[in-house]
Amino acid sequence: MTDRILVARIGAPHGVKGEVRLFPFTQDPMAVLDYQPLTDKAGRRSFRIVSLRPGKDHFVARLAGIDDRTAAEALTQTELYVARDRLPPAEDEDTFYHADLIGLPITDPDGAPLGTVVALHDFGAGDILEFAPAAGGKTLMVPFTKAAVPVVDVAGRRVVVDPAFVPAGTAEDGAPEAEA
Repeated sequence: MTDRILVARIGAPHGVKGEVRLFPFTQDPMAVLDYQPLTDKAGRRSFRIVSLRPGKDHFVARLAGIDDRTAAEALTQTELYVARDRLPPAEDEDTFYHADLIGLPITDPDGAPLGTVVALHDFGAGDILEFAPAAGGKTLMVPFTKAAVPVVDVAGRRVVVDPAFVPAGTAEDGAPEAEA
């Protein structure tokens, strides 16, 4: 488990007065205000959100000390983290922090190894679980749904993926299958 959790990412500048687009990853997007100050990935730079409001497909934030577009541009793609102990505990066994899944082994329902969790993504149509195949090769992605991923057991350190959802055209070794 990691001691710091990613809670937001700074996007492109919004306007010319130093505001930025902000993409919160908290269940309630406004809750990102509750965990301040936030830090960059290295933990060296601290950020305080002075104001936050909804935008079209993002939030617009004003950060303390960022007063013009040039300063805002320098922060584009900066990830914002909070110390894990400042976040509330998971409410039940079906609730967890995405960071807790990274590195967990993945098996099929019979226990055969499939790989290791690399990342979780949200490209807008729902969460996607990315994993590195056990035998190597390119990473694979499956929908992060109860049907495709019926078991997520953080305490037991395991994730089960239904092989029916593993992308077609991948061999057991994770390499593309040759066509006849």
